[in-house]
Amino acid sequence: MKRSTERFLTTHTGSLPRPEDLIRTMYAKEEGVPVNREALAARVRTAVAEVVRKQADAGIDLINDGEMSKPSYATYVKDRLNGFGGTGNTFVYQDLVAFPNLAKRVFGDPGRSRRKTPACNAPISVGDAQAAPADVDNLKTALAQVKAAGAFMSAASPGVVSLFFRNDYYPSEEAYLLAIAEAMRHEYETVTNAGIVLQIDCPDLAMGRHIQYADLSLEEFRKHARMHVEALNHAVANIAPELLRMHVCWGNYEGPHHCDVPLADIIDIVFLARPNAISFEAANPRHAHEWTLFERVKLPEGKVLIPGVLESKSNFIEHPELIAQRIARYAKLVGRENVIAGSDCGYGTWVGQAAVDADVVWAKLGALAEGARLASRQFWK
Repeated sequence: MKRSTERFLTTHTGSLPRPEDLIRTMYAKEEGVPVNREALAARVRTAVAEVVRKQADAGIDLINDGEMSKPSYATYVKDRLNGFGGTGNTFVYQDLVAFPNLAKRVFGDPGRSRRKTPACNAPISVGDAQAAPADVDNLKTALAQVKAAGAFMSAASPGVVSLFFRNDYYPSEEAYLLAIAEAMRHEYETVTNAGIVLQIDCPDLAMGRHIQYADLSLEEFRKHARMHVEALNHAVANIAPELLRMHVCWGNYEGPHHCDVPLADIIDIVFLARPNAISFEAANPRHAHEWTLFERVKLPEGKVLIPGVLESKSNFIEHPELIAQRIARYAKLVGRENVIAGSDCGYGTWVGQAAVDADVVWAKLGALAEGARLASRQFWK
């Protein structure tokens, strides 16, 4: 994980807007319409080149493939692993229960409404061993055409896979998590063996509280969260922490979020995970205040924070001075070298998700780069 040495670096959470023609093709694929696999692979490759160029042009330092090949950050695993052939899962978001009209709008999102979450009904194993290498090759080819400080790729955590795909096969949650971890190890190590930083997406450690484990007490939830971290650590045991970052969030949807578990209630468990860098929501109205947590919680040696200084559900373009202020808050508490500026969550979490206009996304990322420059002048004179 590249650290700040003379300025604040910028990055984002992972997913970025996809081209319209790619969205239509991926919709068709998800709905079972026959799709030319070679043509889709070729379009993904050119889309990666395009999105890498746009990130570089916006001034982003640590860039990725925009998750162009994936229908979502989590549900893509059904296409790469064997064992997911059961019936679909259903979800209750506790913060939306009292707001049924809003729930209809959230679940009616063009991307979220099309997601496929078949339950695990057979032994889990790697089904498509070529998908991750193809992603790596696409990104490395695109990176050769731009100047970037570093690169990363994202992958679903064992815990978030267990959240979206119900277990109808394994005898226990622990056995299920371990099976997922063993199967995902291939993808994780493929990315890092190529010299690319791996981001593990772990919304299960926060969002899971008001979805998967909403009926449990806080302490019971924390026990499950620890189990999720143990599975994650097992899966990445062969990878140096410096090649790992993780993303923790409360769900990338425009809801009340008044049932979100506070960061203070999970931060100690998050710190147990092996990844050096921690990306988390820090700009939206439910979590923007939580920077004060680090007034009393010490950042462990070797850890790096990637606070979201851009909202991921708002078409407001954050003012660069506000972005600089948000960066400065964390830098003053944990040290300038331990802060990288990021976004709250992705801008294409589900294929076709359009909460933020695609053109606005690039303007927001440009503002992020400018805000980081302003903050850098304050901390490196």
